[in-house]
Amino acid sequence: MDAPDFSLFLCGDVMTGRGIDQILPHPSDPLIHESYIRNAIDYVTLAERVNGPIPRAVSDDYIWGEALHMLDQMTPDKRIVNLETSVTTSDNWMPKGINYRMNPRNISCLTRARIDCCTLANNHVLDWGPEGLDETLSTLKKVGIQTAGAGLNLRDAQSPAILKVPDKGNILVFAAGTYSSGIPPEWAAHPDRPGVNFIPELSFATQDDFLKSFRNLVAEYKTDNALVVFSIHWGGNWGYDIPPEHRHFAHRLIDEAGVDIVHGHSSHHVMGLELYKGKLILYGCGDFLNDYEGIGGYEEFRGDLSLMYFPKADKESGRTTELKMVPTRIHRFQLRRAEAEDARWITNLLNREGEALGTRFRLAEDLTLSLIL
Repeated sequence: MDAPDFSLFLCGDVMTGRGIDQILPHPSDPLIHESYIRNAIDYVTLAERVNGPIPRAVSDDYIWGEALHMLDQMTPDKRIVNLETSVTTSDNWMPKGINYRMNPRNISCLTRARIDCCTLANNHVLDWGPEGLDETLSTLKKVGIQTAGAGLNLRDAQSPAILKVPDKGNILVFAAGTYSSGIPPEWAAHPDRPGVNFIPELSFATQDDFLKSFRNLVAEYKTDNALVVFSIHWGGNWGYDIPPEHRHFAHRLIDEAGVDIVHGHSSHHVMGLELYKGKLILYGCGDFLNDYEGIGGYEEFRGDLSLMYFPKADKESGRTTELKMVPTRIHRFQLRRAEAEDARWITNLLNREGEALGTRFRLAEDLTLSLIL
């Protein structure tokens, strides 16, 4: 009998703070410290002006909307998201322009979707200081959600989440974030200081140092039948160009460190993806959940559209055997299946960007997308 494949759910940034936190049952103090908006409720109002009323004190499944049905239908072994929000009651906000937090009492909005792992190496996890990070980590741990990419010291931040899949093996999730994504250098974890697994830059000249230590770390944890996922927060928010350094680094992660899937995020919209030596590289997954409805600018990138990524990987080789994707749209702070016109738009986008990456995609009648292998 053939060895069964690992199956995953991956997506882009999940931002449950600010406006979304305000519609959940236990909203935080709405005071925020931005240049133009001082009350998080104003983000709800902006969205309502565009798409109509948004309910308050919503149920824990509201924000996931139709995505929950798709998750149940696709039955992935494990569900991994990049949580770009501090989960805390701390008032020790960092003066960085934009701060995201969700009240820990709203954590059921993550457990309702049965999230297995939150990667945290991003530019919002320490928005409310080290105390906020500590509470984020402890809150997620209490509800059984594993984390990667941030910790109370460097070793914690570098260590993987180990997701056990019965009868298949382990999925190892490592995470890191770069300066180019907006992570302040002072957020870097140290041996005796909390923070994120931070990569100052990804120039061709500086990749060696990171890869040398990362290779050793993977070797320490990897066993037979272990799938290695490297989740990375990198690059700017807008634009489809993939820096040559990013592509080179992703290839080296696969060639030199034994990574099987590169899970890239930070862009506010979907970017192209690549299959390199049979292994999946997602360069930018887009924002999956946010409170950006009603905020003008960059409309041509369709930041309201995103994808649910469902890759399958061979248990022994780590090679991608299937990738299905479900186009979604954020509407009234809720995920909905994209309609046919939007699904075609995102298919055309992936095919256009895939020309330089060697990837092609097919849209099925049920409006699911598949990578043509």
